[in-house]
Amino acid sequence: MNDSQRFTATSFTRAKETREKWVKFLMFVVTLLMAMPVVLLISYLINKALPVLSLEFITDIPRNQMSAGGIWPAVLGTIYLVTLSLLVAAPVGVMAGVYLNEYAKDNWLTRLISLAVINLAGVPSIVHALFGLGAFVLFAGLGESVIAASLTLAVMTMPVVITSTREALSAVPMSFREASWNMGVSRWQTIRGVVLPNSVSGILTGVILEVSRAAGETAPIMITGVTASLTFKQGESVYYLLGEKFMALSYHLYYFSTQWTPPRLVLDETSGDMVPMTKAAIEHAEAIPYGTAVVLLGVVLLFNSLSISFRYYLRTHRKW
Repeated sequence: MNDSQRFTATSFTRAKETREKWVKFLMFVVTLLMAMPVVLLISYLINKALPVLSLEFITDIPRNQMSAGGIWPAVLGTIYLVTLSLLVAAPVGVMAGVYLNEYAKDNWLTRLISLAVINLAGVPSIVHALFGLGAFVLFAGLGESVIAASLTLAVMTMPVVITSTREALSAVPMSFREASWNMGVSRWQTIRGVVLPNSVSGILTGVILEVSRAAGETAPIMITGVTASLTFKQGESVYYLLGEKFMALSYHLYYFSTQWTPPRLVLDETSGDMVPMTKAAIEHAEAIPYGTAVVLLGVVLLFNSLSISFRYYLRTHRKW
């Protein structure tokens, strides 16, 4: 190679490195621009919620026509919703995904079912709400209750779990299955010992998405069991029976943002008299929806963290 060829090759390499740096810088800028709205939104919510953010706000019951106190009944109702819908949607969705991907024959019926599942994932949540009203509240006779709302959310989020399960199973190379079958291992033992351990991350990704959506949805629970307020006595234990109405953070936020108005008179807890709301009390009440939004984000992050921790445990410690 002569000197001119060396010079040309060096110039090409430098130009390539320059392009790589510009592409890397452009991707960094795009990522930063995408992250900035999220950071600004969370900062704005926290700033607006500062007058109410405290442990008492999370653990106390609403008082004075919801203008004071906390949001613990709504927090508890959200935990009920997410837990119950997860207990239904996750196992049923994973089993359906395993069957469609590992057992079902590739024919027109299977393709039709797969298309229906994909389309169900895009159905508006208000349609699922109407289905829950007809199927669980009226037909099944569950009434407007925690269990009816949870089952509605489970039906709404199940297509996401099924789809993510199928995609995760499809990503496992067929050679893994063939090697197991050639050793005389049955289909179910292959699924349990080879396929599922190599696809658990993708499956749990769908479960995490299910948790986030279940915690934040409002429309499916509006006509299946949620209510704006319930009466609780100070000091009594707050809990819900599965057949009762309940409060939830998403609807609490919606109600405060669209329908709630500060009462003219509130109870003075010191004198026991009805008195006009002070300016400080009004500012406190106006901060409640922002505090509710921050707590809702915290609940979603908590469930997501638990799911991610469980996924990490399965990947590093669990022996299938």
